[in-house]
Amino acid sequence: MNRTKWLSCAMLFLMMALGMSYAQMAAGSNRPVSVPPDYVITPFGYFHPACVREIKQGQTVLGDGRIRFKDGSEETVAPSCAFPRYMPNGEIAVAGGPLFISWTWIEAGQVSTTSSYGKIKATWTVPLTPKSNDGQTLFFFPGFMDIDDTELIIQPVLGWNDGQVGVGPWNIASWNCCPGGTANYSTPVTVNSGDKILGTIKSACKAGVQDCGKWNITTKDVTTNKSTTLSNTPSEGQIFNWAQSGVLEVYSIAKCSDFPPYHYIKFTEVALYDYNFKKIVDPGWTAMYWVTKGVTDPWCGYKAKTAPKKVTLLY
Repeated sequence: MNRTKWLSCAMLFLMMALGMSYAQMAAGSNRPVSVPPDYVITPFGYFHPACVREIKQGQTVLGDGRIRFKDGSEETVAPSCAFPRYMPNGEIAVAGGPLFISWTWIEAGQVSTTSSYGKIKATWTVPLTPKSNDGQTLFFFPGFMDIDDTELIIQPVLGWNDGQVGVGPWNIASWNCCPGGTANYSTPVTVNSGDKILGTIKSACKAGVQDCGKWNITTKDVTTNKSTTLSNTPSEGQIFNWAQSGVLEVYSIAKCSDFPPYHYIKFTEVALYDYNFKKIVDPGWTAMYWVTKGVTDPWCGYKAKTAPKKVTLLY
C-alpha cells in the first residue's frame, strides 16, 4: 500500500468513562448503512459512545489509559472498549489496528523528519457558519503523528456541528487518540465566527528528548482568552515525526455550500520545532490530498497552498 495513503489514517475518538456525559454528534441518517445508529462521530471515525471520554481540567491520562484525578486518586481499572469501530466510509476497522480516516481527511499541509519534532503551533480564524446544513460535521486542526506507526494523533481542534453538548456550533477542544484504546478530549469551549484560535502541541520533556512519553495540547481562543488543555497526555511510545500544519476533515458533505463561505481557511504563524525546541525556519511543508477530481463528490475545488509559515486550504 502507498505509504502516504496508509498514514493518512491515524485517528479515532473515544470518550465517556463511567459517569461522564455523552457529547458527540450521533451518526445520523447520513451514516453508512453498516454503522449502528447509536454510534457517534469523532475526528477519527464512528465510535460507540462508551468508547469516548472527556478529560477534565486537572485530570491526567496515565500510560495504561487510566485517569489520575485532580485530588491524586486514580482509576483502578484501565479502560477498554469491546465495541467495533468504523471508518468514515462504513468499513469496520481492524480490532487493535490503525484507525483509518480515509476520505474524511480532505487536504493538509504536511512534512516529516527522520528524528522527531518537539513542538508545533498555528493560528487560524473561526469561519462563518456554512450557508447550508445537511448534517455535516467539520474539523480544522494542526497535528502530530508517528509516520511509521499511525495509531496515535495529538491535535488542537476547531469543530463545527460535532454535537458537543452545552457548547455552540463552533467549539474547540484538544485531542489524543487513542491512548489505552480510548480517544480522549479536553472540555470543549464555545467559540464564535471571527475569533482567532491558537493551537499548540508541545513535548512535556526537556530539550533533547526524542521519545517523550507526555505531551501538552492547548487550544486557545485568543479573542476571548479562553482555552482548553489536555495536559501530560501519553504518547504510548510513539515518535512524533510527522507534522500537519493544517488539516480539513469532514463528514456528510452533500454540496459545496455545506462548507463555510469565502471558500478557504488559512493557518498562519505556523511554527515547527525540532526535539531540541529549535525553530525550523523552513520545514518544507507540502500539500497532501485524500480526494480526486472526477471521483470525489461533491468536487469543491480542493487545493492546499503551503509556505514556510502558513497553509491555505481551499474548498
